[in-house]
Amino acid sequence: MKVYNTLTRKKEEFVPIEEGKVRMYVCGPTVYNLFHIGNARTFIIFDTIRKYLEYRGFEVKFVQNFTDIDDKMIRKANDTGTTVKELGDRYIMEYYKDADALKIKRATVNPRATGYITEMITFITELISKGYAYETDGDVYFSTARFNEYGKLSGQNLDDLMSGARIEIDERKKDPMDFALWKAAKPGEPSWESPWGPGRPGWHIECSCMAYDLLGETIDIHAGGTDLVFPHHENEIAQSESRTGKTFARYWLHGAFVNVDNRKMSKSLNNFFTAREILEKYDSEVVRLFMLSGHYRTQINFTMELLDSAKASLERMYNALTRLNGFLVSAPEGTDAKTIEMIDSYKAKYIEKMDDDFNTADAISVVFELIREINTSMDETSGKGTLEYAMSVLRELGKPIGIMQNEVGGSLEREIEELIEKRQQARKEKNFKLSDSIRDELSARGIVLEDTPQGVRWSIRK
Repeated sequence: MKVYNTLTRKKEEFVPIEEGKVRMYVCGPTVYNLFHIGNARTFIIFDTIRKYLEYRGFEVKFVQNFTDIDDKMIRKANDTGTTVKELGDRYIMEYYKDADALKIKRATVNPRATGYITEMITFITELISKGYAYETDGDVYFSTARFNEYGKLSGQNLDDLMSGARIEIDERKKDPMDFALWKAAKPGEPSWESPWGPGRPGWHIECSCMAYDLLGETIDIHAGGTDLVFPHHENEIAQSESRTGKTFARYWLHGAFVNVDNRKMSKSLNNFFTAREILEKYDSEVVRLFMLSGHYRTQINFTMELLDSAKASLERMYNALTRLNGFLVSAPEGTDAKTIEMIDSYKAKYIEKMDDDFNTADAISVVFELIREINTSMDETSGKGTLEYAMSVLRELGKPIGIMQNEVGGSLEREIEELIEKRQQARKEKNFKLSDSIRDELSARGIVLEDTPQGVRWSIRK
């Protein structure tokens, strides 16, 4: 198995610290609002990677934090007349509601930043004692110049980073690139007691501390969106490795952005969609299939037309499962070795694609190739064992991606029957335009209609 490591900017063989076990930390949401589709893609990507690692036999300890103290949270709480804690409690529950709806497996641990204040104070105290941090007027800053490898994740040296950054002038800092580990309390903000006076932690120290406490000094995989490479993950490396003297994370994985109608998603353009808004119109499997139809390191473009295309693709997958399920009713006993061998060859090809830096795009293509072979080679004369094996492999390959996990033979058939009934009513009313459009819609979904004296029969196109 090979993964693309942002730190080395190349694909590397994946070798975990402890054989058969993976320690994985993914930066989670700041819980002040519902998460949008860009966040959703990040969550889906690393949920899929986690599930695929488990599929390949690894025991994965998966940690995803909640940032529940932050400037944005303080502003939102003040604007809405609530407390930061109440705001965090509310949106953590909302996160679970939407993540569960997207079939995202719950993390082994979901730590809250505010639950680790004591550990963060200990962390910062050690950095000060080692000469990597300093206190001034109740604030504590990390000294980036003291960490010789600062910039190694983003691939730039300190001078380049400084010249390219928009840095607020702060005379209390020894260097403009130094970042806050602890922020002195301001009026009306939540605060905790510390050796430097009342205050609250900086953002970067939160993840380093939670990863250290829950996964150890060195972890296998640290992941998040590409927007976190600098400064968040760069700063995590600096403070973590300065404390321990050891590698913080061996593999750094980053998921790419989602554009909306070929434009970057932004509040100023008002082109945000929350995951909840999309899930009101599309099944979670449609959303997952769409999000994973491009490689996780590649930006994807979000449009409703592309979601509709993903919906049609998913229906073709379920059509294949429904067709196989229908044959099982009267299938003869037996298993065809040649067909099993064909199915296994596609399974091996799927694993080959996923082992190559979790290439879901190519893996999904392999699933469609397998479905075409199954539709061509299997029918009502196929043995029961062969049919059951084909269905089980399709579901097996769909599981890490989060597709083809629903029951077949029920909802799809009801939907088709309802459309046929609607078409029949349109014909009675001589609304042939509607009748023809329904027939065309069914045809596009691979459904063949046959008008007979006994009524309308339908079948799935081979």
